[in-house]
Amino acid sequence: MHSLASKFQALFGVEPEIVASAPGRVNLIGEHVDFLDGFVLPFAISDVTTVAIARNSTGVIRSASLQKEGVINTVDVARLSPKSGEAWTRYPIGVLWSLEINCGLDILIDGQVPLGAGLSSSAALECAMATAINELFDLKLSLSQLARAAQRAENIYVGMPCGIMDQSVSLLATQGNALLLDTRDLSTEQIPFDIAPLGLELLVIDTQVHHALVDGGYAERRASCEKAVADLGIASLRDISVAEFVSRKSELDEKTYIRAFHGVTEMQRVLDAVALLKAGDFVGFGEIVTAAHISLRDNYTVSCPELNLAADTANKFGALGARMIGGGFGGSAIALIKAKDSELIKSEISSAFMASKFKSPRFFSALPSSGASVIN
Repeated sequence: MHSLASKFQALFGVEPEIVASAPGRVNLIGEHVDFLDGFVLPFAISDVTTVAIARNSTGVIRSASLQKEGVINTVDVARLSPKSGEAWTRYPIGVLWSLEINCGLDILIDGQVPLGAGLSSSAALECAMATAINELFDLKLSLSQLARAAQRAENIYVGMPCGIMDQSVSLLATQGNALLLDTRDLSTEQIPFDIAPLGLELLVIDTQVHHALVDGGYAERRASCEKAVADLGIASLRDISVAEFVSRKSELDEKTYIRAFHGVTEMQRVLDAVALLKAGDFVGFGEIVTAAHISLRDNYTVSCPELNLAADTANKFGALGARMIGGGFGGSAIALIKAKDSELIKSEISSAFMASKFKSPRFFSALPSSGASVIN
C-alpha cells in the first residue's frame, strides 16, 4: 500500500479508491508564450504531488493535505462555484468542477513540488487530481483533454489566467526528454535532453522569494499581449514574424510593444533552441537561454533582483546559460552548467546572496522525468 493510502485510511476511515501522482516542471525555453499559441520546451521534474481519493455518500467534498497538518476542509458539492473555498483547495476542487463531477469525495494531498518556486506545484496538483478522477470515473479522456480540463479549472475556478504548458507537460512528459509543445493544437514532439552523460547538469536555483501570481501581475502582462494582437489585427502573435512585428512598432503603445516583443522573439527562440539541441550544440542552446532571461528581465519585466543575481552569477562562473523560470516576480532560475562546476557555482551564488542580504537560496538538479500516473 502506498504510504499516502494508509494516511488516507487513518484520516477518513476507508481505503482510497485511487492514488495518482503528477510532477512539477522546469521550462527550458518558451516563457509566457503558452497563452499566445506559442511553442514551449518544458520537462517534468522528479518532484511530484500525489493525491488519494475515494467517493463518499455525504454530498460533501472533504479535502486534506499532509502539508496542512490534517485540517479537513469541507464544501457542499451542490455549492461549487468559481473562486470559492479555501485558496489551496480550489485547485483540486476546480478540477472536479471542470470535469463536472457531482458526488461527494474524500481527498488527501501530499505536495512535494516546492511551493512558489516557479516549478508549477499548482499544475502538479491539478493533473494528479485529473488523472485520479479520469481513472475513478472511467471518463476515458485523453491526456490533452485532461490538460484542457485542468487549465480550465485554474483559469476559471482559481482565477489564474495561465496557459496550457504546465498541465500538458505534467501529463505528457517522458523520462529523458523535454517536450516541444505547440500550444495552438497541443501537438508534441519529444526532444532528447539526456545531459548527464555529457557531463552537464541543469541546476535549479530557488531564490525562496515566493510569488503569488493571482495578484494581477501575470494577468496584466497577458492583457498587454492580447492588446497587441487586437491592435495589429492578427489572430495571434504566433502569426507575425519578428521582422514584421518590429516594422509595425508605431501601431502600438510603448508598453504593449515591449511586452509583446518578448512573446514574438521568445517563440522564435524556442524553435532555434530545438534545432540546436537536435544538433547537440549545448553552447548555442545556453546562449539562447540567457537571451530569454534578458528579455524576461527587460522587456516583459517579470524578473526580480534575486533572480537576476542568480542568473548573472551562474553565468559569471561558467554556466553555459541561465535564466529565470516560471511566472516571475520570484521563484527559481535555471542554469545549464558543467557538472564539475556545480559546487563552485552554488557556493558563489550563495555568497552573492549573502552579500546582498538576500535569503539563502536552495539548489537541486532537475532530471527529465515521466508525467502523471495512477499508482493504484
